[in-house]
This record gives sequence, structure tokens and C-alpha cells, in this order.
Amino acid sequence: MANIHLEGVYTIHAEDEIMFKRVIIKLSGEALSGSADHGFCDATIDSIAQQLKATLELGAEIALVVGGGNFWRGRIGQQVMDRVRADQIGMLATVMNAIYLSEAFKRHGIRSQVMTPMPFANMTTVYDKFTALSLMADGVVTFHAAGLCHPYFSTDTVAALRGAELEVDCCLYTKNGVGGVYDKVPGKGTGARMYKTLPYDTAIARQLQFVDGAALNILVEADIPSFVFGLNEPDSFVRACKGYGRQSGFGTLLHTLVEEEFYVNPH
Repeated sequence: MANIHLEGVYTIHAEDEIMFKRVIIKLSGEALSGSADHGFCDATIDSIAQQLKATLELGAEIALVVGGGNFWRGRIGQQVMDRVRADQIGMLATVMNAIYLSEAFKRHGIRSQVMTPMPFANMTTVYDKFTALSLMADGVVTFHAAGLCHPYFSTDTVAALRGAELEVDCCLYTKNGVGGVYDKVPGKGTGARMYKTLPYDTAIARQLQFVDGAALNILVEADIPSFVFGLNEPDSFVRACKGYGRQSGFGTLLHTLVEEEFYVNPH
């Protein structure tokens, strides 16, 4: 796995403003392990926390859905065990990640609350839309862990569903080592072009594999834009909330109301 390095801490300027005030962020579990195969990379997590703190200080309201791939990859488990059990293990991995991140955020002065769709004794708070909205409005980051307590739902889909419930302005999907959505698999000599904007129906028709189909259908039904960007880009969270058009070559905006457009100088 490529080493994830988030450069610097964003400096806030008086003229700064954000386009997307309330967002839900899908963060992959694999990103939390940095260059290792599993576990946590505290340097990476501290960089994420620093960027999110700067985003909060700009007035953003943030919900987070984190995967569990640094502990458990369900697609591998499904090859040797029942799919339902494999997905249940994955849900538990997301709870562990959310609790760890919540504790790490404290070091940076970020208040957070881990929410799950079912009780975990005194470890988490049971999810409720209006409780989550109240916390976010007060500057508290809400973690949405344990999926939906049912199998066959990816964290991509959970992010879209919670985003619809929380009436977010945008669903942000971070990617490891990939700057956005491409018309073909990016790589040396492939001639892949990165989209600047992309209609949902085009993404669905061309089966572009950046999030799963269920997530896309929810976003279309809820009429919520999504933004796909590289986690290893400097100040990526701040830049994503400020709007895709500020920096050339940064991220792909998807919505029902946009036309297909490529960056002139793609990565």
C-alpha cells in the first residue's frame, strides 16, 4: 500500500469561505494504517485531525464514516466464510476505528461522538438524526460506525444514506493515491483522463468503479452532490469543502445537474 502523507496544516484567511457547509466524509480504513498493512499510523491520523480542525474552524459541520480495511477486508473473508459473518466482523472493525479516531481527535481539541445504529453498552451513542444534527451544529464531529447493522451494505452506501438523512450539502469520498474519477483505470500509458464534473447517470451507465451502485442511487434519489478526491492531496479536506473549482486538477464533482467535463491537464 502507498504511504499516505497529508502535507502541512491549512492556514485560515479572512477571505476564506466554504461552499459545502454540512458534509459527510467517507474515510477508508486502509488509509489509517499509512504504509503498513494493518493497524494505525498516528502520523497520518494526526494530519487528518489537523485538516479537519481547520475545516471546522471555517464553519463546516462534519459527519464521518470510516471503513474497517486496516483490520478486516470483507471481500477476502467472504471467500472462506459466510457473507453475513464476514460483514459483521467488518462492522465491528469500523467501531474500533471510530473509537480510536475519536480519542486521537481529543489531542487536537476536536470534540467528537461515536454513533452506531445499535447499543454498544456505554461505548457509543445510538444514532438519531436530530441528536446528530444538534451535535454537528455545535461543532462536534459525529462518527457513524457499525454500518446499518445489516450485511450487504458497504461503507460507501452508509455514507450516502446517512448523508441523505442528515441533509448534507455534499458527500465527500476520499481515495488513496487517486485524485478523482477517471474515464478508465489510471496508470502509466493508459491515457486515462480525470473528470472535473460528471453526471450521475453517466457514471452509472459507464459503471465507473469509484463507489458502489447502491450509494450512487441513494445520492441521485436524495439529489445530493458528491465529491471524490485524493486523500494524499495537501489540505484536501479544506479544499474539498471550499469547492472543486478553486484548484485545477483537484477532485471530481458528481451531480444530476452537471455536464461531463475533463480537466485539461489531468494527473
